[in-house]
Amino acid sequence: MSAERNVAVLVDCENAQSAVLDQAMQHASTLGRVVLRRGYGNAASLTNKWQEALIRHGFTPCLQFQYVGGKNTADIALALDALEMLLDGRANQFVIVTSDSDFVGLCRKLQERGAGVHVCGEAKTPAALRYACGAFHEAASVVPVVELPPVASGGVKAVVDWRNLLVKTVRKVAKASPNGSVKLSELGNQLKLASPGFSPAAHGHAKLRTMIEACSQLRLHQTEGGHCTVGMAPAAPPTALRAV
Repeated sequence: MSAERNVAVLVDCENAQSAVLDQAMQHASTLGRVVLRRGYGNAASLTNKWQEALIRHGFTPCLQFQYVGGKNTADIALALDALEMLLDGRANQFVIVTSDSDFVGLCRKLQERGAGVHVCGEAKTPAALRYACGAFHEAASVVPVVELPPVASGGVKAVVDWRNLLVKTVRKVAKASPNGSVKLSELGNQLKLASPGFSPAAHGHAKLRTMIEACSQLRLHQTEGGHCTVGMAPAAPPTALRAV
């Protein structure tokens, strides 16, 4: 097998939440070159819950029909593909996005064959799966959708102060973050989910990043990995009175 670290990201779409994918992909990018991206699930999970996230990250959806109710067809397909990817040399590092302990056996088999196995799961992940993989990464709590002011009715567009809108959204979303900031991609998702008609172009900007840079109340930070986070700008110190 090649010494190059080729990474496969495999998602159990019937168990995990789509908001976890951003964190999983960020971690996968630190392990090597991501060469395989697949999401497994039935029609309901792939279409209703995961479609936007899978498209945004360039994943291949792997639709599995349930021939008999209650059977884990998606889990079995994921496990078979993972073993095949390892044995034919396409991947030697695996990031499995799930909180399902049914994957304990898969984690063991992959590691027995020399693969690196990382599981990205939620707080509900049982101890058996946490310790079966090479490294477990608990995803941060999913940020709730922020409600934004609706557009005025009667076919008349409401005049929105976009700076005020951004500041309010960042403040609300960042409350759930331990460091008081929000990822740029997550902020964009929250704005679109809460107000589907929201667009930077409607406010004279080519993209969300330039809107944030034009807002003095916000600060954009870029991490070493190239990811951007948004937080509130530090308060300006009070101006000292000059003696006359």
